[in-house]
Amino acid sequence: MPVDVTWWGHATVTVEDRGVRVLTDPLFTARLAHLRRRRGALPPPEAARADAVLISHLHADHLHPASLARLAPGTRLVVPYGATAAVPGLRRVAAARGLPVTELRPGEECRLARLGPLGGGSAGDAPGGGLVVRAVRAVHDGRRLPYGPHRVPALGYVVQGSARTYFAGDTGLFPGLAAEVGPCDVALLPVGGWGPFLGPGHLDARRAALAAARLAPCSAVPVHYGTYWPIGLDAVRPHEFHAPGQEFERQAALLAPEVTVHRPGHGETVRPRTTR
Repeated sequence: MPVDVTWWGHATVTVEDRGVRVLTDPLFTARLAHLRRRRGALPPPEAARADAVLISHLHADHLHPASLARLAPGTRLVVPYGATAAVPGLRRVAAARGLPVTELRPGEECRLARLGPLGGGSAGDAPGGGLVVRAVRAVHDGRRLPYGPHRVPALGYVVQGSARTYFAGDTGLFPGLAAEVGPCDVALLPVGGWGPFLGPGHLDARRAALAAARLAPCSAVPVHYGTYWPIGLDAVRPHEFHAPGQEFERQAALLAPEVTVHRPGHGETVRPRTTR
């Protein structure tokens, strides 16, 4: 069964596998604090249709309660361990919308299934027994800035169904990345950011290509670039906003030529290659 990937902008992606729709880090707003959406129309209502949502870490552009409030009751939220206690807005929206929350540590798994007509569901509801999601380590400061100590880990996730799809969230390149993730068929890799400079704990286009070389998926999809930019900084290093997707494609051709790069536009669905 094929896997479909729709990029809605930034780190927001829908992965559909075995009839189960998994949404990553939903951000459905034109403006967030000092950031504004500069490219791509706001995602349509259908973008919020999901059976489960994966939250990689607590930063406001990845865990956005107002965007979670658009989800249908019963949609499962998978979050890093400790996120519910750390973010009051997450607790409020989960209670108000009837969104069950599963907290995971690196190495832990949960099973996802298609929502039933009244919300909720079981693994047996989805063809082939649903999906298994495994949390993996990410090297990133995932605190809910500017508050609190660094107690809630940043995560990536491996979604296993007809294919194994790795969503990196935000992470730096680290020596044990390939061992942490394991075999994967599709890698959703961050290749940029939302400002003119990337701090530690991020992948730029070249480091993302190195990650693709180490992971050796059949396909890679660049995300986390070309959507949000700080207000008033339009003329400051604009290539850091516009270029990362194309630069990743170029670098991957050099460093990971066996990996097929699919570079969707905002709102575009691609069907990545999942076999050699």
